[in-house]
Amino acid sequence: MTAEADATRYPVRDLADMGRRARDVLAANDLGTMVTAAPNLYPHMWSWDAAFVATGLSTMSVERALQELDHLIAAQWKSGMIPHIVFSDVPGYFPDVERWGTRGVSPEGVQSSGICQPPVHATLLRRIVERATAAGGGDARLAEDFIRRTLPQWIRWHAWLRGSRGADGSGLLTIYHGWESGMDNSPRFDGPYSRVRPGDMEPFVRMDTLKVTDRSQRPSDEEYARYLWLVKQMADVRFDDARLPDVMDFQVKDVFMSAIFAAANEDLAVLAEHIGLRGDAARLREWAREFRDGVDASVDEGTGLARDRDVLTGEWIGLPTMAGFAPLISTADGPLLRRQLEIFEGPDWTGDPRLAFPLPASTSTTYGGLRPRQYWRGPVWPVMNWYLAECLRRRGDDMRYRRLREASLAQLMEGHFAEYYEPFTGEPLGSMDQSWTAAVALEWLADPGGG
Repeated sequence: MTAEADATRYPVRDLADMGRRARDVLAANDLGTMVTAAPNLYPHMWSWDAAFVATGLSTMSVERALQELDHLIAAQWKSGMIPHIVFSDVPGYFPDVERWGTRGVSPEGVQSSGICQPPVHATLLRRIVERATAAGGGDARLAEDFIRRTLPQWIRWHAWLRGSRGADGSGLLTIYHGWESGMDNSPRFDGPYSRVRPGDMEPFVRMDTLKVTDRSQRPSDEEYARYLWLVKQMADVRFDDARLPDVMDFQVKDVFMSAIFAAANEDLAVLAEHIGLRGDAARLREWAREFRDGVDASVDEGTGLARDRDVLTGEWIGLPTMAGFAPLISTADGPLLRRQLEIFEGPDWTGDPRLAFPLPASTSTTYGGLRPRQYWRGPVWPVMNWYLAECLRRRGDDMRYRRLREASLAQLMEGHFAEYYEPFTGEPLGSMDQSWTAAVALEWLADPGGG
């Protein structure tokens, strides 16, 4: 099938049928060594996708879930970075490893991109370990062996983020490309991207717009030229972390990624303590506090939303996007949390009566720049619904978790497991049979009382 939806093709009958369909999606996308992000459009492994996919896989097989994370961590660079794409042998994706220019910089035998993505891995690894421990037996032994064997690598990943992207004392991580945020073309990056002026570079032919033929769903060619120029700037200095601040035309303190990092440091500390790495656990908790404070300090008192900061101009970026709810992930400030929840449930967000389902769009539904069909400029992302709901549940907010679960399952009943959805009509958009959408469906269904 094409990456565009036939909205009548895959409706599911009930939650049990949804579970079967989700398992079928993951099985169909499984190459044995990795579960690709999606058929056709994304035939490789994406870093933060893989973490969500692994937790979905763990509802069926803890062993297969840990294999997924093993394949990802095996691509870790000497610096400690986990690359945002680990390429399979499937052809037809652009930009490919040759365009990235990472050969000779990435580990021998690894084909990867040269940037990172949000560090959700420790949070989802902890979830898998807790699931395996509760199951006992062989699953518990597999999980125990895995964390003892790989935890130093996950700690190196966090040390790289702290040292190369967050050592300035701001409590916020720097990204050098919007792709590193996972929210590629979000309006939050419009200002920084507007100052990127592509120079001479090789011509390119995009593959995404050949597969999602409704171009209104995808970034423009002008945006893509900027993306590729930033890749070239990195490749020209061989992805040298020390040189990037001097050469990159895009440098943003990413508040959402920083909140994810704060929470993930706490989760990695729990796993480190479990295997006796108390010194590492203490250091991880210090980083958690540092980045939790950095996120809280970014909040605009007027809007109540967290803000990114443009490093090159020093300006705060306060557009009403999903990233504004970063404190829901990490804050320990009760009044801030309550204000964020009030906004989240208000008429600009999940309380907008025009929504097909009371779920957060990637930008405010009342924002003038809303593009309800275009990638991260307006659509609803199922994976973000689950992640934010899980963050709330870990705070003990079962009521809101259940509310988001009910709405999310209703959204997914149409059965395509789409990459993202139109907020007002519920139309599935982007790539169909998206692995991380199927994975979070399985997580919702694995919840006590689920189907």
